[in-house]
Amino acid sequence: MQVLVVGGTGTLGRQIARRALDQGHQVRCMVRSPRKAAFLQEWGCELTRGDLLEPESLAYALEGQDAVIDAATARPTDSAGIYTIDWDGKLNLLRACEQAGVKRFVFVSLLGAELHREVPLMDIKYCTEQLLIGSDLDYTILRCVAFMQGVIGQFAIPVLEGQTVWVSGTPTPIAYMNTQDVARFAVAALSQPATVRQAFPVVGPKAWNTGEVTQLCERYSGKPARVFRVRPFLIRLMQGLASFFEPGVNVAERLAFAEVTGGGQPLDAPMEASYEAFALDPAETTRLEDYLKEYYDTILRRLRELDADLDKEGKKKLPF
Repeated sequence: MQVLVVGGTGTLGRQIARRALDQGHQVRCMVRSPRKAAFLQEWGCELTRGDLLEPESLAYALEGQDAVIDAATARPTDSAGIYTIDWDGKLNLLRACEQAGVKRFVFVSLLGAELHREVPLMDIKYCTEQLLIGSDLDYTILRCVAFMQGVIGQFAIPVLEGQTVWVSGTPTPIAYMNTQDVARFAVAALSQPATVRQAFPVVGPKAWNTGEVTQLCERYSGKPARVFRVRPFLIRLMQGLASFFEPGVNVAERLAFAEVTGGGQPLDAPMEASYEAFALDPAETTRLEDYLKEYYDTILRRLRELDADLDKEGKKKLPF
């Protein structure tokens, strides 16, 4: 198929593009800065410059496409708020798909969005789902949770470097999933009729709370962790201060997400129906313990090699 990937430079989007290429699809990625997306072109993707907030660029990006996989979302570095980028942008994209006659649409959403509409990103995901359900598009909605890649910055690196691990609220079990596995579902949807006009949970094999994730990091790094739990009222205070200033709106909206990840309600769901509909093997899905072990094994091996190289250089400078 001719597939347009929106958000192709993101953590998930690039994995979707890679998977789609591997499955034999012709992939076009709409990006805001083609120069920063050169790696996608090297993989074999066609690049087109576009922006969800520039409707005229969408018509060109959609020309000749059979399907769209939308993995785009606002980034912390974006100056505009989530409602501007994610909501206005999604409206533009859906309108453009209808005008271009592109019916197949795969949308990456969030699990439990309808339960947390006070959180801007969850509210937008819920509203976008409702737009799709009420449209004539042949949609598939993937309801995801946190990605394993995020565990590296929040837990793995701080533990390895002896820094503080910051967590908030009540320990919330989260079924983290590798972005490569989410990409498997996104691309498989294109060839599975059972996924059309349906929504599915797409989550990892097991839900882990912050204490369990920290213990995994301690075990594989061989170092003790320092954990500091932030009380909910401090998060709300920081959110209020950030939203007081216009440039801090994006920060405030993301701080609101702590209400979800620190609320104590498990972010998990049964996956049997999902694997059956997408014709995927659950045994191929990455487990968090394997992901972290591979990460630490790789990092620690490189550190040992670096130490060995430094030791060799030091010996060369000795007078004997």
